Amino acid sequence: MTTSVGEAGAIVTALDVVDSDHTHVVVDLTCDTADASHADQVVDALTSLDGVDVRKVSDRTFLLHLGGKIEVTPKVSLRTRDELSRAYTPGVARVCQAIAENPADARRLTIKRNTVAVVSDGSAVLGLGNLGPAASLPVMEGKAALFKRFGGVDAWPVVLDTQDTDEIVAIVKAIAPAYGGINLEDIAAPRCFEIEARLRAALDIPVFHDDQHGTAICVLAALTNALRVVGKQLADVRVVVSGAGAAGTAIMKLLLRQGVGDIIAYDRRGALHRGMAALNPAWQWLAEHTNRQNYSGDLAGAVRDADVFIGVSAPNLLTGDDVAAMAKDSIVFALANPDPEVDPREARKHAAVVATGRSDQPNQINNVLAFPGVFRGMLDAHAEGFTEEMAIAAARAIADVVGEDKINPTVIVPSVFDSRVAPAVAAAVRAAAQNPSTTPPPAADPGPTDLPEIAASASATP
Repeated sequence: MTTSVGEAGAIVTALDVVDSDHTHVVVDLTCDTADASHADQVVDALTSLDGVDVRKVSDRTFLLHLGGKIEVTPKVSLRTRDELSRAYTPGVARVCQAIAENPADARRLTIKRNTVAVVSDGSAVLGLGNLGPAASLPVMEGKAALFKRFGGVDAWPVVLDTQDTDEIVAIVKAIAPAYGGINLEDIAAPRCFEIEARLRAALDIPVFHDDQHGTAICVLAALTNALRVVGKQLADVRVVVSGAGAAGTAIMKLLLRQGVGDIIAYDRRGALHRGMAALNPAWQWLAEHTNRQNYSGDLAGAVRDADVFIGVSAPNLLTGDDVAAMAKDSIVFALANPDPEVDPREARKHAAVVATGRSDQPNQINNVLAFPGVFRGMLDAHAEGFTEEMAIAAARAIADVVGEDKINPTVIVPSVFDSRVAPAVAAAVRAAAQNPSTTPPPAADPGPTDLPEIAASASATP
C-alpha cells in the first residue's frame, strides 16, 4: 500500500493499525497530496490493489472545518446564584440603565470594546468569484480566527443574503451598536467602494475594507524595505500597478500620499491615460493624477525601464524578458493568487527583489500582517474612524519590525507568525488615532490633497 501511494506521487506521513483479525487488517493511512485530483489518483491506485478495499476517504482540510472554526466562550464562570444575578437579571438592569444614560459607556461595559463584525455578501470570495453568503462563511470564520490569534480581537462573521448596496448599508448600520469596528470582506467592486464610503459617513466606529486598505498597508511596508535594499527613494521611482480595482486603487492612493515619483495604472482597457474615452470617475481621477508621460501602450511597454511592478490582477501577464527590460535593481510584487502575474523564478533572474502572495515563496505579502494590529490599535484608542495616517503608521511599523540588520532581497517583510508585528502595528495605529498630528508627513508632495474616496462606479480588478 505505501509503495502504491508513493508511486502515485504522494507522501505517506502515517500508517496506523486500527483493527485486525486472522484474515484482515484495517489501517488508517495518512498522506500528503498536491490537490484534490491528486488525492483521487491515490485512491484509484489503492483500490486497484488486490485485496485492498478503501472504506473511507477524508480530507484534513475539510475535517478542520467540521462544525466551524470559531466558538463563543463566556468570560465569566456563572457557577453560583450570585454570579448569575450579577451577569444577568437583576444586576444587569443597572448596567443597561447606565448605558441608556451615557451611550459611550457601551464601549466600556459591553463586547463593543473588543468586537469586530466581519461582513461579506460573498460576491468576491478570494479568487473564486461570486459564491454567495453561505459559501463565503468559511473565509469569514477564518478571518475571525486570525483576528483572535494575532490581535486578541473578538470577531464574528456576518454574511448577508443580499448584494443590494442599499440593503447592505442599512443592515450594517442596524447591527453596528454591538461592534467596535466593521471589517468589510470579499465584496466586489464597484459596490465595495460605495458601501465603505456610506458606512464611514454614517457610523461612529471604524469601517475598514481589508481587500483595499490591508493590501495597501502591506504593499507599502514591503516596498519601504525593498527600496532600502536597492538604495532608491520612493520619490524617485516609477511604479506600474496592474489592476485598478479595489486593492490596486487603494495601493495607488497610499503611494501618492507618500510622494511616489510616478505611477502607471493598468487594467483591462490598458494603461489609464488622459484622453481615454468613457472612464468611470475613479479611473478618470487616476488618469488625471498618474502617468505623467501619458503612456497608452501595453503592459510590457509600461514596465520597460520602470523601477517597480505591483500586480494585483491576473496570472501570467509578464515574462522574464519583460522583467529584464525594467530599470536596474528593479522590484517585482506579483501578488495574484494562486498564480502570480509573472513566474517568480523567472522574475528573480532579473529583478533585485521579488515578492508574491504565496506562502511557498520568499517575501509573502499577506494581509494578516496588518488587519489584526490595525483593529487592535483602533479598538484600544476607541477610534471613530480609520484614516490614512493610521495606514501609513501601520505600514512603517510592519517595515521596521524586520530591522535594518535583517533586511535583504529575500526578507523585506516579517513572518506572519512574528509575535512582534501585531503589537507594533497596534501601538502605531493607536498613536496615530490619539495624536494624528504626530504622524510623519509624506516623503514628498503627492500633488492635490483632495484625494477622493472612490466613488461607486469603479472597476473590479481583472
